[in-house]
Amino acid sequence: MKQALRSQRIIILSFLSISVLVPIVIVSNRLKNFTASSAHREFVGDLSTIKYRSDVVRLHAVQQETGEGLKEPTLVVYKDGDFNSVDRRNSSDESKNSGHTRSSDFLLERNGTNIGHREEILEIKRQIVAPPTGRKGQSTQASVGRNPNVQSNIRRLPDEKIREMKNQVIRAKAFLNFAPPNSNTNLVKELKLRIKEVERAVGEATKDSDLSRSAVQRMRAMENSLLKASRIYTDCSAMATKLRAMTYNSDEQLRAHQNQATYLFQLAARTTPKGLHCLSMRLTADYFALQPAEQEFPNKQKLHDRDLYHYAVFSDNVLACSVVVNSIISAAVEPEKIVFHIVTDALNLPSITMWFLLNPPGKATIEVKNMDDFGWLSSTYGTVLKKQDSRDPRYTSALNHLRFYLPDVFPELNKIVLLDHDVVVHRDLSGLWSFDMKGKVNGAVETCREGEPSFRRMDMLIDFSDPIIAERFDSAACTWAFGMNVFDLLEWRRQNLTAVYHKYIQLGEMKQFWRAGSLPLGLVTFYNQTVALDQRWHLLGLGYDSGVGRSEIERAAVIHYDGNMKPWLETGIAKYKSYWNKHVKYKHPYLQLCNIH
Repeated sequence: MKQALRSQRIIILSFLSISVLVPIVIVSNRLKNFTASSAHREFVGDLSTIKYRSDVVRLHAVQQETGEGLKEPTLVVYKDGDFNSVDRRNSSDESKNSGHTRSSDFLLERNGTNIGHREEILEIKRQIVAPPTGRKGQSTQASVGRNPNVQSNIRRLPDEKIREMKNQVIRAKAFLNFAPPNSNTNLVKELKLRIKEVERAVGEATKDSDLSRSAVQRMRAMENSLLKASRIYTDCSAMATKLRAMTYNSDEQLRAHQNQATYLFQLAARTTPKGLHCLSMRLTADYFALQPAEQEFPNKQKLHDRDLYHYAVFSDNVLACSVVVNSIISAAVEPEKIVFHIVTDALNLPSITMWFLLNPPGKATIEVKNMDDFGWLSSTYGTVLKKQDSRDPRYTSALNHLRFYLPDVFPELNKIVLLDHDVVVHRDLSGLWSFDMKGKVNGAVETCREGEPSFRRMDMLIDFSDPIIAERFDSAACTWAFGMNVFDLLEWRRQNLTAVYHKYIQLGEMKQFWRAGSLPLGLVTFYNQTVALDQRWHLLGLGYDSGVGRSEIERAAVIHYDGNMKPWLETGIAKYKSYWNKHVKYKHPYLQLCNIH
């Protein structure tokens, strides 16, 4: 009896076990297949995200050697709507899946990422985040690889590897900042070594084709080291704070370097090069060795002939004066009708006079005047000139303001063309004497065309916040340039514009109404007294704009090296120097002795 009960119990337990285990096995088998498929798709999605983060989200910041003393900028808190509005074209599902990458894009844009490059990134991101539409199990990454639009966007970046390597260096330096001071762990040593290797591999390269074969290996080794560091330093908020501080510090250093470069350019522009100083000294010594009769120029009777073409140049640079004279003579149709009036100071009078005694301007007539011989200037206007306050002596120089006294400097003339000493003449200028001045005093090229490098507004040079200025002048009035100007001296004298200039000088003593220099004073002195010349008469910008086209230069009658990068300086724009150099007699013995070449 007991044996029968035991057998019955065993059978019942067996059936119960089968009824419980069989459903579990069936369900687990189905769950296994489903989980494998889902895990595969989820893993592929993770790979897509990882690829996007490593290839796209890069920090384009200035490299820093150390992180010591970094100052963090004021933290700006953005609302969720600010981040979500970066790319409104994405669907709401995509926004949920890529909210972090959107925030990164927005921060990159605020930190200076190129906008055009960011549009390419967004397009690639949309292709990556979008779900696959092909066969079951087809990865998103594969669909991106076969998309021609994405490939074309990637190919547009010839410096992609260089950018990635530079960003790796920045990330490595950020990780080093988390290490304790004087730390010498294996990870710190490894990161420092990788930084040196990557920086050496990049070198001076500007595009991927300039990199060596070992550069890719260096990049992969750095990525492995960064992966180790990211596992140790996992605090993302601390990393963001550190990178934000590094970016702020880089911006501060960049501004400081820009200010220093600007100051050095201005300093170079008003400094006499060694060769020019040598030339002036040798010419001065030889001038005083001449007899008084040998120091005079011929053809003095032409100096006051009103039927001739008179050009005035106010300068203290002997080499620049020679270029102006030589270029006018080489382009003139009737050089025998040309009269040059060079006005300089007592210090440079001997050297400039000696140069033109040794190198006469062919059939043209020339005179060199000493501004210190103008008795009326020192007694009547000298005190006004001395009150001009500026750090740059070019602005306070009497030669710079002497242009406002042309009727007094040349009392016998009725018309004159004023040229700056940093111009080169390409075309015959005799047409300026038949130009209709329309009853105005000044003929000049306008500089009020927006979009051009020479563009200026009245309010850029003059303070219109003061009611005195706002009532007298229109801030929208067209501006014009000094450097090549035609002046009707008869009309000037009739309207007594020198007294007008004098009045505005005194007005500026009470309050700083205009920037330093003679241009703002010229704009107010010749307000409504200027007639526009054709733009081809005078081309500006060769002393500060490297984008002036060759066709524009060849078409212009006068090219002007206005700005700080003069052609006789080392800082001059190299591609424009040939137009100036061809009028310099570099084989002249004086230039050879002074090593001017």
